[in-house]
Amino acid sequence: MNKYFLSILVTLLFFNQTLAKDISISENIDLEFVCDLEKKIIKNSEYNYQTFSAKDLNEKGIDNFKILSKKPKTLSIKGLSLFLSDSSKLNVKVVNKDVVLFKSIDQKNNYSESGIITRKTGELIHEITKNIKSEYPEKYISIYSCNKDDKKV
Repeated sequence: MNKYFLSILVTLLFFNQTLAKDISISENIDLEFVCDLEKKIIKNSEYNYQTFSAKDLNEKGIDNFKILSKKPKTLSIKGLSLFLSDSSKLNVKVVNKDVVLFKSIDQKNNYSESGIITRKTGELIHEITKNIKSEYPEKYISIYSCNKDDKKV
């Protein structure tokens, strides 16, 4: 549990510092991952940042999570969500030797998604925020453990 708390804290600190620099792609990468859902944290009208283990949820992991980046500003995220799969919607794109960070905000639909994956450990944190303009936004934070998918067809 402390590992997840520390990861989220580091993610939030890193994320806040990178918002000043919305696009910073310093690495060309082409990676594929298979990710297992470990935990999900939910904050909505029913739950106040309650943590659920993967066993408690009827959700599966991610079979095919792809990241493609090309310097200086191209980043493509596939397999995490349909919303993030449209690379033209990504507002924040950060890729370096340690992490891949991405965020997209849809002001019209009052919705945002963000994520960060640590390339060394394979830990992925994916956050969905609904009703971002309201006094009580809903948050869904999923924590995954990812492994590189080395199978090439």
